Amino acid sequence: MPKLPHIVHLTERSLWDEARERGTYEVSTRGRTLQQEGFIHFSTRDQLPRIGALLYGDYDGPDDLVVLVVDPALLHAPLKYEAMEPGGEEFPHVYGPVPVDAVVDVEPWN
Repeated sequence: MPKLPHIVHLTERSLWDEARERGTYEVSTRGRTLQQEGFIHFSTRDQLPRIGALLYGDYDGPDDLVVLVVDPALLHAPLKYEAMEPGGEEFPHVYGPVPVDAVVDVEPWN
């Protein structure tokens, strides 16, 4: 079975710090939780610049933004690539909490 490419998620550093204390990351997207959305939004590397501009283009918060790099092989919840509309671009969605051990790198977002 081929190794799946890493998926990425842009978030605020304080949310990642809280997840490290808790043991799981459970923020779906800016201002929305896993419980509210039903899954956590991720991107591929190629999709990240567009998603970052869309979700955080106006960000003027107190935190630095960071990119969580996740190895899909380390997830316990299902990972599905889904489009928002039929025939649309597919994005990775994780249907459950992300264990902090599945985050293999944390990169600064410029």
